Amino acid sequence: MYRLYEDTTPEAEEMQIELLRRASVTRRAEILFSLSATTRWLAYEAIKKANPGISDIEADLLFVEYHYGKDLADKVRTYLAERGRLGTPSK
Repeated sequence: MYRLYEDTTPEAEEMQIELLRRASVTRRAEILFSLSATTRWLAYEAIKKANPGISDIEADLLFVEYHYGKDLADKVRTYLAERGRLGTPSK
């Protein structure tokens, strides 16, 4: 059998796969959404940790830049600046 995880015993991996197979579509969707939310949160927290003192809005803009590209982040930054909603970095 092909192994998905190097840090999990084959028996535990088989059990995890079997539990996922038995889960309802709703439960599998819940797991998917939870993993996606956790991934986004971890990415955002990494941005805040790598850039201490930046405001939440600047962290949001960096998130957009890293995940969707500089062009979109620049457009959002311009949009917010034109409306006076950028704020200042916290110290």
